[in-house]
Amino acid sequence: MLVVMQAMPRLSILAGLASLCATDLPLSPPAPVQDPVSPSAVVHLFNGKDLSGWTADVPARDGDPEGPPSFIVRNGLLVSLGAPEGHLVTDASYRDYRLELEYRFPGKGGNGGVLVHASRPRALYEMFPQSIEVQLQSGDAGDFWCIQEDIRVPDMERRRPRRFWETWGGGAGDARRILNLTDGSERPLGSWNTLVVEARGRTLRVWVNGDLANDGSDCTADRGRIALQAEGTEIEFRRVDLGPLAPGGP
Repeated sequence: MLVVMQAMPRLSILAGLASLCATDLPLSPPAPVQDPVSPSAVVHLFNGKDLSGWTADVPARDGDPEGPPSFIVRNGLLVSLGAPEGHLVTDASYRDYRLELEYRFPGKGGNGGVLVHASRPRALYEMFPQSIEVQLQSGDAGDFWCIQEDIRVPDMERRRPRRFWETWGGGAGDARRILNLTDGSERPLGSWNTLVVEARGRTLRVWVNGDLANDGSDCTADRGRIALQAEGTEIEFRRVDLGPLAPGGP
């Protein structure tokens, strides 16, 4: 054994010892995995006063921590100012719930969304967290957008249009948009709309002002955080509630 060790380069011996140490004595424990919450009663995710329970992820703030905010509380409303673009993400993770919120565009119509099953931050275009987006864009409320996750709906060829080189998926080059079941469910600009999202296992159902707007299954995620977008247009939210699912369901 001594002869073998003497014949080995000293660097090889040190590398072997380092490997053993790395295997047997990890430098730090793995990050804890947060258990998702399934609500047993209604939880008010927005308390009407401040942004407790939420964290903003705004790439423009990386180099300018004191820059303008994207999300504020104004007159008892949670307001997405639209810019700088980013997301307001719940600190807690959830599964099997009914999400109900009221929103409106106080000025011009435009873009925005509610993201469910959000996980890895900035997973697409160094901006959007891995998730399924429920579209709020005026005129298209209830569309799904797949963001490094995927979901299936009936009549995929018609409702998920794609060019011949595209595949259905959640990546940058994929056909990510799934059209809603009904247009015309939104109220006039300036009026309050109600959006309901039911997440039950790997299914997602969406209602806009009481109309079934989308119904998907075989989702690639069944848990995660909830996020609100700042994507160019001011949107006000006066209620963001999370509650338990009714028994049964699809």
